[in-house]
Amino acid sequence: MSKLSRLNQYRVMWVMVFFDLPTETKRERKAASQFRKNLIKDGFSMFQFSIYMRHCSSRENAQVHIKRVKSFLPPHGHVGILNITDKQFGMIELFYGKKEEHKPEMPQQLELF
Repeated sequence: MSKLSRLNQYRVMWVMVFFDLPTETKRERKAASQFRKNLIKDGFSMFQFSIYMRHCSSRENAQVHIKRVKSFLPPHGHVGILNITDKQFGMIELFYGKKEEHKPEMPQQLELF
């Protein structure tokens, strides 16, 4: 596979995890906190408070991380997982109030092989 095809905007993926977890009891707060920590440990970054995202070099790599998120789902609450291409993510429009925000620079993932 050529380097150009590996970096194709339709091959590179973003995995987004959306969640709404209960935090009424100490046990629920601990489960929600542990879920966030597991996301960060797996390389996800916070996009908004209940939205975390991760850059993946391929669809297959994205599936590995989706499977991992499913393995540490909390016992209660709502969790959604969205898988989109880099091309789709590149069309996002971000606003802070009515002022348009510039997209943050996304790190290039280094491939050693």
